[in-house]
Amino acid sequence: MCYFVFMIEDRLFQKIFFRKIVILLFFALSAYTSFSASLLIQMDDTQKNHLKAYGIAFWTLEKDYQIHWLLNYRGGSFLLPFQKEIQDECQIRGVSFSVLSDVSAQQILTEIASDELNMDAVKLEKPPLIAVYSPKGKKPWDDAVTLALSYAEIPYDIIYDDEVMTGKLSKYDWLHLHHEDFTGQFGKFYTSYRNMKWYKDEVQSNMEMANRYGFSKVSDLKKAISVKIRNFVETGGFLFAMCSATDTFDIALASGKHDICDAVFDGDPIEPDVQSQLDFSKTFAFQNFTLEKNPNVYEFSDIDVTLTRKLKLDEDYFSLFEFSAKWDPVPTMLCQNHKNLIKGFMGQTTAFKLELIKPSVLIMGENKAAGEARYIHGNFGKGTWTFYGGHDPEDYQHLVGDPPTDLNLKKNSAGYRLILNNVLFPAAKKKKRKT
Repeated sequence: MCYFVFMIEDRLFQKIFFRKIVILLFFALSAYTSFSASLLIQMDDTQKNHLKAYGIAFWTLEKDYQIHWLLNYRGGSFLLPFQKEIQDECQIRGVSFSVLSDVSAQQILTEIASDELNMDAVKLEKPPLIAVYSPKGKKPWDDAVTLALSYAEIPYDIIYDDEVMTGKLSKYDWLHLHHEDFTGQFGKFYTSYRNMKWYKDEVQSNMEMANRYGFSKVSDLKKAISVKIRNFVETGGFLFAMCSATDTFDIALASGKHDICDAVFDGDPIEPDVQSQLDFSKTFAFQNFTLEKNPNVYEFSDIDVTLTRKLKLDEDYFSLFEFSAKWDPVPTMLCQNHKNLIKGFMGQTTAFKLELIKPSVLIMGENKAAGEARYIHGNFGKGTWTFYGGHDPEDYQHLVGDPPTDLNLKKNSAGYRLILNNVLFPAAKKKKRKT
C-alpha cells in the first residue's frame, strides 16, 4: 500500500517537473526572441566580406525592412532587424554578423547619439533604382562599378544613348557613367588603336547612333546626352562617375555648341580660339582648365594628372576626410570605410588637379602633397554628383585587354567600398539638421 502511494506521488512529481521544464524552455525561447531583435553587420577589420555586406543591406531594403547605417561606428556598420531569412542570407553570402539583444542594440544607438562622439545612425528605407550608362556590348569587368554591383548582387539596368534620348533615364534614381568619352573623341585611342577592328566598330556604331537622332557628329550627340544627364541631376538624380567619364562630362558641358574635336574625329578642324569659348558656369566640378587639342596625346585637358604626376607606386595613396556625422551625413556616408588611407590606382583619368576644382566642390579624398584630388562631391539642383578618379581600385594600371579583377580575392577592398557607399546612400531618409 505504501509502495502504491509512493508511485502515484512520484508520477505526479514527474508531471509537475516536466511541466516546469516546458514552461522554462518556453520563456527562455521567448526571451531569446525578444532580446535578440537585431543583427549587427560590422564593417571594421573583423568583417569577412565588406563588399557582399552592401549587397545584404540592399537585399534587406528590397524585402521592405528598415535598417540603420551606423556612421563611424566600427567602420560604418549596419543594424538590421533580427529575421531568420536575413541571418540565413548573411551565412550564404559569407558576411560576418552578430546577434544583439534589444538592450545591446539600444546601448549602441544611445552611444552613437552622444554629442561627444562623431557618430550617427541614419535610417535606410528604400533601395534606389540603379542604371549604368554603358555600351551594350561591354562586360561587367570592363568597369569597376558594374563589377562591384555584380559581385555584391545588387540589381541594375544597362542603359545607353537610346534610353537617355527617349526619356527613360527619369525612371531611375541613381546613374553611373561607365568610363565614357563625352567629348566625342572616341577615348582618344586614335593614335594607338585606329587600325584595330574594335576601334573601327566603336566609331561606326557611335556614328550610326548620332545619325539616328539627327546629329552629323558623335560629339554633338554626346553633348546632348551630357545636357540630359545634367538635367537628371538637377531634378533630383544621383550621379556617380569614374575615370574619363568625370572630366569629359564637364568638358562637354563647358564646350556647348563649339567644336573641340580634331578632323581625325569628326572630319573638320577644331573651332578657332575654342579655348576662350568654354563656359565654366555650366560644369559640375572643374573650371579654368585647358583643352588638350592634339589628337595624338592620350589626354583631354589638364584636369587629369596622369601624364604629369611624379608619384612612385609605393607612395601612391590618398586619404579620406572625416566629416561630422551629425551635421554632414552625406559626405560621411560616402566616406565610410575600415581604412582612412586608400591605395591609389591609375586610369585614363587618374586624379584631378586641385587648383582646377571649383571652390564649391567638396573634396573627400586627396593626396595633398601631390596636389591632386581623387574623390569629390557636389550638389546640383535637387540632386548630387560624385566623381572618383581612376579605373579599377584593385588594378593599379589597367590596360586594354587585361583580365578582369577577381573580387573574391579583393572582398575587403577599401577602394571598392567607396563605390558601394555611393550606391547605398540614396536609400537614406533625409534628416533635418539639428538646431
